[in-house]
Amino acid sequence: MYYNDHAPPHFHAKYGADQASVRIDDGTILDGSLGTRTLRLVEEWRSLHQTELMEDWSRAQASQPLNRIEPLE
Repeated sequence: MYYNDHAPPHFHAKYGADQASVRIDDGTILDGSLGTRTLRLVEEWRSLHQTELMEDWSRAQASQPLNRIEPLE
């Protein structure tokens, strides 16, 4: 997630050579692409942490420090 990034609320996912911008609310890929397995993992993580992602989006828009969100285990 980047400070003062454009709407809609989203985060940036990177894995190997794959990277994509992913909407927080519904998981839509806005830009880029992810492999099938990576996309499944990102979607699982997004759905588990949607509230935290929206909180961090709001913090980023207000130029406040972001909270760390735990990875999948």
